[in-house]
This record gives sequence, C-alpha cells and structure tokens, in this order.
Amino acid sequence: MSKGSVVVIDNGAGLCKAGFGGDRDPVAIVPNCVGKSPASKKWLVADELRAADTDVTSVSLRRPFDRGYLVNPELQREVWDRVIRTLLRVDPNHSSLLLVEPLFNPPSVQRVTDEIVFEDFGFRSLCVADSPSLVHLFEASRGHSHCHQTQCSLVVDCGFSFTHAAPVLQNFTLNYAVKRLDLGGKVLTNYLKELVSYRSVNVMDETLIIDHAKEKLCFVSLDVSRDLRLARRSGKQNPFKCTYVLPDGIEHTKGYVKDFDEAQRYLSLPYETLPTVSEQKEELTLSPSNLEKPEQRMKVDLLQNEFTLTNERFLVPEMLFHPADLGLAECIVRAVNSCHPLLHPVLYESILLTGGSTLFPRFAERLKMELRPLVPDDYQVKITSQEDPILGIWRGGSLLASSPDFESMCVSKSDYEELGSTRCRRRFFH
Repeated sequence: MSKGSVVVIDNGAGLCKAGFGGDRDPVAIVPNCVGKSPASKKWLVADELRAADTDVTSVSLRRPFDRGYLVNPELQREVWDRVIRTLLRVDPNHSSLLLVEPLFNPPSVQRVTDEIVFEDFGFRSLCVADSPSLVHLFEASRGHSHCHQTQCSLVVDCGFSFTHAAPVLQNFTLNYAVKRLDLGGKVLTNYLKELVSYRSVNVMDETLIIDHAKEKLCFVSLDVSRDLRLARRSGKQNPFKCTYVLPDGIEHTKGYVKDFDEAQRYLSLPYETLPTVSEQKEELTLSPSNLEKPEQRMKVDLLQNEFTLTNERFLVPEMLFHPADLGLAECIVRAVNSCHPLLHPVLYESILLTGGSTLFPRFAERLKMELRPLVPDDYQVKITSQEDPILGIWRGGSLLASSPDFESMCVSKSDYEELGSTRCRRRFFH
C-alpha cells in the first residue's frame, strides 16, 4: 500500500485530527464543530473557525458529539467532507480509513458511522481502533521502557467529554476494567464561563474565547489551601492575578493574555515545603489594604473588554481531582483493582497521560500526590505524560496504519455490503 492511501482520523468530540498513515503528524487539527457569528448567516466548518480573520465573538456552535458520543451524523458528515476533500484532498474510493472511536460506542452509532464511511464517502476499507490501545502502541514503539518490557500500561485519557482510566495488555484494552469519569475539557470550560460571568463580565456565549483562556491560564495547584490564601492578596502581591483581553472585532479578532510573563509568576512559587503554623497565621492576619475586597470582584461592568482571573485559574482544573463523587485518583485505583492482582504493580508503574486536559501545568505531579496514599507502600507509582497529549492517539493510529498487517485488520466495502455493519464488526473488531 503506497504512502497516503490510508487516512487516519482521530475523531474527538472537541478536535478532529486527520492525516495519512506513516506520517509523524496529522495534516489537519480542526474543531469538530460548525459555528456561526451573529453578524453572518454562513456557518463556518472546522478549520474556518480558526481562520485569522474570523471574529470568534459570540459564535454559536453546533457539535456532532454530545457527552462523548455521536448524536448528529449529518453534522459529522459535513465536518468530514471539509476535512477529507478540502484539507486532505484525498479520493476516498482509493483509500482506506483508520478511525478512532470512543470506548463502548453504542451499536446504533457504529452502524451510522459505517454508513457514512462506506455509503456516503465510499472508502474501500475501514479499521476501527480505540484510543488507549493506540497510546500504548505508540509509547511502546518509542522505547518507553516499562510499556515495551511488560506490554502493559494504564492509559488515563482526559478528553473533551470524559476521562477514562483504561488498562491495556499486549495492545488490547481490557474493557471490563475501564473506568469513566463524566468530566472533561467541556465541563471545565463551562465552569470557567460561569465563574467569569458571575464575577466579572458575561461570557456565557463565548465558548471559543473562554476555551482559549482556560488553555492559556489555568493550572493545577499542588497546595490548594495555600494558594487560596495567596489568591486573597491584592495587586502585585497576588501571584495568580492576570488579565485576559476580549476581542474587539477591529484590531483583535481573537482574545489574548495581557502580559503573559506576569501571568506565569506562579511557576516560581516553591511547593517543596508546607507553610508553618506561624506562616498560616501571618497569611490570615494580612492587613486589610493587602486583601482584595469582595465587592471589587462582584462589580460587573457590562462595557469592559477584559476580565481578571485569580483563584479561578486553579479551581477549574480542581474539578478533575475533587468532583462531587469520584475523583481521578480513585478512578485509577478502581481500574487497577478490576484487573488480576499480578498486574497491579505493573500498572501503577506505567501510567500514561493523554488528552488535552492533561496539558495543565503540574497535572502529573498532582495526580501522583493524590495516588500515593491510595496505593500500597511496596508499589511504585510512575506517571508519564505524552510528548504531545493531543497528538498521541493519532500518532499511534498512524503507526498502526503503516504496519504490514493493517489490511488484515480492515473491513472491506464488499464485506460491508455482503454482511452488514454488525456482523462485520463482530468478525474483525472483537
């Protein structure tokens, strides 16, 4: 099979990554949605939302996915048509497709997906893969020592709609042990929108702008109590205080961080030692002039074109670690405990992080802090972040698509027409 004849699509609910098997990076990384500005009647598709001249203010978004699963096939078909025919410029009739699907994809969604692939686009064959197995495959191929030696890993995928803790053994995801949290990047963005709208300026319709602010400014705290005390300070004494400027539609069509270096001051804060009792008392007895007054945060100016963030920067990612019910660390422990006891120490030593939400600074360090008290003392805990958590799944798919045995893993169009979607998937993908 010649290079470029296998199309690889990691079809995430937030981003669609598409390219060709055997390549290092995808050709296109685009929003998996369509959007329309209030001032326009035209719907912008995928990469058009990221064009330099596109004003993202108050853009209405429509997504083909909801809660991690495909609910609008027509919209997905429109996004794929833009990606395949315009960005990749490939003829599906002479190409195979490797498609990354969510874990536990319902049969009805599988059938609709197969119809789009074979009947609407006319791909000659299809291979379906899940994200944990592709992450493990890619890391093992890079020489990740533990994954390569034991052929076993625990993949933590923090994506757009949900978070999975999935044990993988010899490139097969152990579905019976997978645990899921209904928390992902979308929930975090919505939470930040609510906080900013309540405290500063109404941004409930600014999904793309707040998503960008979250990615640029939010981080994971290693000591929430201490950081909450520091966030009470006013002015320059507050190491978390930063300003995000909204687009004006004239000079700036995209939002941006005012003084990015100033916003990164928190990275220099030491976390090695906890504050002493005297230091805590000193923090609590700061003079009123050094404390930010509540009314300063509650005053809402409907005309302002910027907003200030302080404790929101670490309270938003905190949802992943301490939600209302099950936290990420507890989810990982439950996934490991669902496996054979012989696998427990191996899984804790080979935890792989992937997905856009793992890009928050200090995510891995905080996760290890949360895990260590829950894991037996004689087990080691080793957490590895992927080189690029957004592209790790796609790169694993690209590697699989370039393997000599790839064609034997595929359902051909003739098989689909003869047997139908359900029987084909049972024969090839289970």
